[in-house]
Amino acid sequence: MNIKNTILNHSLPEVYGSIKVPKTGSFYKKLWAFTGPGLMVAVGYMDPGNWATDIAGGSKFGYTLLSVILISNLFAMLLQHLSLKLGIATGRDLAQACRYAYSKPVAIALWVLCEIAIAACDLAEVIGSAIAINLLFGLPLTVGVVITVLDVLVLLYFQGKGFRALECIVAGLIFMIFCCFGYEIFVSQPSVNEILGGILPKPQIIINPEMLYVAIGILGATVMPHNLYLHSSIVQTRNFEKNSEGKRSAIFFATIDSNLSLSLAFFINAAILIISAATFHNTGNQNVADINDAYHLLDPVLGVKFAGIFFAVALLASGQNSTLTGTLAGQIVMEGFLNLRLKPWLRRLITRLIAVIPALIVTIIYGEKGTGDLLVLSQVILSLQLSFAVVPLIVFTSDKTQMGEFVNSKLMKICAWIVAIIIIALNGYLLWDTIF
Repeated sequence: MNIKNTILNHSLPEVYGSIKVPKTGSFYKKLWAFTGPGLMVAVGYMDPGNWATDIAGGSKFGYTLLSVILISNLFAMLLQHLSLKLGIATGRDLAQACRYAYSKPVAIALWVLCEIAIAACDLAEVIGSAIAINLLFGLPLTVGVVITVLDVLVLLYFQGKGFRALECIVAGLIFMIFCCFGYEIFVSQPSVNEILGGILPKPQIIINPEMLYVAIGILGATVMPHNLYLHSSIVQTRNFEKNSEGKRSAIFFATIDSNLSLSLAFFINAAILIISAATFHNTGNQNVADINDAYHLLDPVLGVKFAGIFFAVALLASGQNSTLTGTLAGQIVMEGFLNLRLKPWLRRLITRLIAVIPALIVTIIYGEKGTGDLLVLSQVILSLQLSFAVVPLIVFTSDKTQMGEFVNSKLMKICAWIVAIIIIALNGYLLWDTIF
C-alpha cells in the first residue's frame, strides 16, 4: 500500500513539534536544537545487557572482540540514520509506516515481535538495576526488582516538564557513566598497543565457535530493534520547516547528533570490554562473565578502592537511563502499530510489569545465577528480533513513492542490505547453534 498520502496521527502527540528549531543562526545553534534524540537512542547501546556480553568477551578473549563492538557501532550509525530519515521525511515513525504498508495480520505479527524485543530489553534493564541496587546498598535482588517499578513515576514526572527535561536527565546519567568508566580505564592501565590491535578484525572471530557466539551476543546487545522505532518518532519532537529545505537540514543535523552520541556509546561499550580484558584476562581470571563477579574482583585485582563502587554506580545509571527510553519506545510501538492510545502511566506500567514479573520469579527461585542467565537470554532474544525491524526500515527508506527526494541512494541501499544480510545470517547461525 502507498502510504505517502495517508493521514496519520502524529507520533507521541503530547510532545510532537514541541522543541523550536531556529530558522536562522549559527551552525552550532541549529545543532544544539537537534541535540538530544541521539543521546536517548545511544542509551540503548550501553544498557546492562551490553555489560554481560562485553565483560564475557573481554575476560575470555582479551581485546580481540573490540573490532566487533566497532563494527556493531558502525551498523548502528547506518541504521539509526535511516530511522531518523524515515521520521523526518515522511512524518511518521517506523511502527506507523508498518501499520499502513502491510496487511493487518503482518502488522500485528511485527508488533508482537517488537513487544517481545522491548520486554527482553526491559528485562535486562530491570535485572541490571536490581543487581546495582544489591551491590551498592545490599538490598535483596527481589527488593531491587520491585523498586524498579517506580521508574515509571519518574518518567511521567519529567516528561510532564517537557521533552527537553527528559533529554537532560538522560544526558546527565550518560555523563555519570562516562566519568565512572574514565576512572576505571585510568586505574586499570590497559595496553594501548593491544587496544589498537583489537580494533582490527581477526579471522579467529569467525573460525572459533565460542568466540563467534560471544561476538553475535555483542551484536545483539549493541544494535537494538526498539531503537529504530524510537528514533523515527522522537526526531519529530523538533519543530522544523516541513518543506524540502527544512527536512534536508533536519536530517543533516539529526544525523550529526546521532553519530556523535553513538560514538560516545562506542567508548562506553569498548571501555567495559577493555577494563575486563586488562583486569581479568591478563590476570588469569578468564571465566568472569557475570556482573557480580566483575564488581567483587575489580578492587582486589586492581589494588585500588572505589573501582567496584564506580562500576555499580555506572550500572545503576545505565539501567535507569535505558528504562526511560525503553518505556517510551513501548508507547511508540503500541500507538504506531495498533493506533491504540492508552494513558501514558498505564502504558508504561504494563511495559514495566511485563519485565518485572519474570525477573521477580527468577530471582526468587534461582537467585543471582538465574538473573545472570536471564540477562544473557534477553540479549539472544533481542538479536533474533532485530531482522524484523531492520528489513522494513530498509524497504521503506528505499521506496521513492514514500521518501521522495530523500530516498536512499544506490550506495546506501547496497550498504544497508549488506548490513541486513550479515545480521540475518549471524542470527540464523545463533538460532541453529542454540537449538541443535
